[in-house]
Amino acid sequence: MKDLSSIVAKFKVQGTVEEIKPLGSGLINDTYKVNTKEADAPDYVLQRINHAIFQNVEMLQSNIAAVTGHIRKKLTEAGESDIDRKVLSFLKTEEGKTYWFDGDNYWRVMVFIPRAKTYETVNPEYSNYAGEAFGNFQAMLADIPETLGETIPDFHNMEFRLKQLRDAVAANAAGRVAEVQYFLDEIEKRADEMCKAERLYREGKLPKRVCHCDTKVNNMMFDEDGKVLCVIDLDTVMPSFIFSDYGDFLRTGANTGDEDDKDLNRVNFNMEIFKAFTKGYLKGAKSFLTPIEIENLPYAAALFPYMQCVRFLADYINGDTYYKIKYPEHNMVRTKAQFKLLQSVEAHTPEMVSFINECLKS
Repeated sequence: MKDLSSIVAKFKVQGTVEEIKPLGSGLINDTYKVNTKEADAPDYVLQRINHAIFQNVEMLQSNIAAVTGHIRKKLTEAGESDIDRKVLSFLKTEEGKTYWFDGDNYWRVMVFIPRAKTYETVNPEYSNYAGEAFGNFQAMLADIPETLGETIPDFHNMEFRLKQLRDAVAANAAGRVAEVQYFLDEIEKRADEMCKAERLYREGKLPKRVCHCDTKVNNMMFDEDGKVLCVIDLDTVMPSFIFSDYGDFLRTGANTGDEDDKDLNRVNFNMEIFKAFTKGYLKGAKSFLTPIEIENLPYAAALFPYMQCVRFLADYINGDTYYKIKYPEHNMVRTKAQFKLLQSVEAHTPEMVSFINECLKS
């Protein structure tokens, strides 16, 4: 690893660097807090970008620059105060780029947001905050003039994920197809319905929006009073269907069990979390949502457990080559838990439709 101080020095920082220490426990990028000596100089966050996952760093940083610039413009126009705490700010190098390549790794530096915190808590209150924050995030970016690139191509493309599964079945690399036939049949029964987003898009009925694509409670910063400051972790911001931000949050946030729960009796769809998140999301996003997007929100809630079920099952059939496993049948346990969650979502669909219709009236 290169000397971190020499990397920070490539960026236009204010103040004198006093200390650089690890920050947080992110799974993708390596993150460090950069403390400066002077009271009037900001502190910074240094990150090593995971180049294995984000292979086009130029596109990644261009997306982030377009998004943060547009949000900053919107906040300024709205007369917001304290804007530097409400949108991320990335430093440039002498060459004018927001990243530095040291010959092995890519690095970036952003201004540290003072007196801000994140939460891991998923309860109705924080789910409501999350819904409104991500709805607002999409709303602010609904008229962004730039065309963003896909930082992870086909990330939430259901047709692509099913092709991966079918290719895995055809190869049967680990000889496991026969034992999982029940789940393959259940997946194929739903395949046509679950690919409708891609079909509607091709028919010109469903738009792609700028979405966050990693909607978790801990991807928001809160101020001292518990109010949302801004959405963070912008690496996966890219064109997608609004279902990505809506459905992905509910897949994890509204699951009463664990993603890999062996006790399927614990796995159900939590309607209290659904209602809190949906109420917040519609409040933030309904200014731009089309009727077809709103009508398909329950579909989005089902799509993500289905998609994850497909991905876990494909990996199990392939011999566990993608996801880290803790024991030989781990991916199969994950598959069963996601399928149980999907069944619970399907059972609650009429209730979801009624609740969304009620929200739209108020």
